[in-house]
Amino acid sequence: MPSGPIRLLLVDDSPVALVLLQRILREAPDMEVVGVAHNGQEALDMIATVKPTLICTDLHMPKMNGLELTEEVMARCPCPILVISASVQKEDTQTVFRILEAGALDIFPKPRTGLASEYEKTKTELLAKIRVLAGVSVFTHRRRSPAPIVPSGLPLSTTSLARRPRLLALGASTGGPQALLAIMQQLPKTFPVPIVCVQHISNGFLQGLVDWLDNSCALKVTIATAGTVPQPGVVYFPPERHHLEIDVGGRIQLSQGEPVAGHCPSVTVMFQSVAAYYGRSAVGVLLTGMGRDGADGLQTLFQVGGLTIAQDETSCVVFGMPKEAIALGAAQQVLPLSAIAPFLLSQVFVSGLN
Repeated sequence: MPSGPIRLLLVDDSPVALVLLQRILREAPDMEVVGVAHNGQEALDMIATVKPTLICTDLHMPKMNGLELTEEVMARCPCPILVISASVQKEDTQTVFRILEAGALDIFPKPRTGLASEYEKTKTELLAKIRVLAGVSVFTHRRRSPAPIVPSGLPLSTTSLARRPRLLALGASTGGPQALLAIMQQLPKTFPVPIVCVQHISNGFLQGLVDWLDNSCALKVTIATAGTVPQPGVVYFPPERHHLEIDVGGRIQLSQGEPVAGHCPSVTVMFQSVAAYYGRSAVGVLLTGMGRDGADGLQTLFQVGGLTIAQDETSCVVFGMPKEAIALGAAQQVLPLSAIAPFLLSQVFVSGLN
């Protein structure tokens, strides 16, 4: 974490939103609002002077919007960026998630006036997210650069499954949308097994995430419907506030159960149900994220003979969930993000079809 208070630059053209944000941040003794800008250009002009630890920006603003600001910041003077925006509308989907592609770390819904309980919940979640993101190292992004080319001959082990893989399960939190995109863009439309996925994301943003991924990769990406038998080449996300499980008949079941490790949907709940039905024919991948959700579930998958993979520290935005799984001895493979899809294709799925 940075030494001293977390220095925040707020960027929003809404006076109401700025008042609410400043009210929340004033209640955090370890945070200081060092600048307020009403559009991206104003923010860009202030950065050298106010030296923010973290930039909180809106999406739609005059003169320079949140995407343009993020592109400029990441090209000139990289700094952690949190997008604080209203829930994604269909027409905004590509813009909001392109901000993550451009280098922003996460998205969070705008605070709203209303019930005191809602305000307290928003405050708690926002301050926790800021504290995590303020400690993340970011790097210069080339504008619209192509996806990195993964060199051949990666030093991977020859671990293989005793039987052909029948399902891939992915779990992620902070930094997950970018990681999921990086993996899914490398998987072909003919990918031979179904994929189930839990991504921790603020309420109101799931449909936007699904649409963005569906438009950005060859796989079909959708929100799951209860009773569905997972199909090859399709990625299934649970609806907001629903756990995703596989029942004894191999069908997707959805439930509004209690949070597990603080989350509903929970990665651990998904992994454990996948382990119960698919056993050693399952593959589990735990990606970047804060907390420990997914660690116990990945351990269950490992114990039944499934193949388990954790993203490595260097390529994680937040090395929380994978770190916990590695500490449990639950990950057979610890791989950089760029190596996960090639490993799945060349070491697991292609060989599994021979």
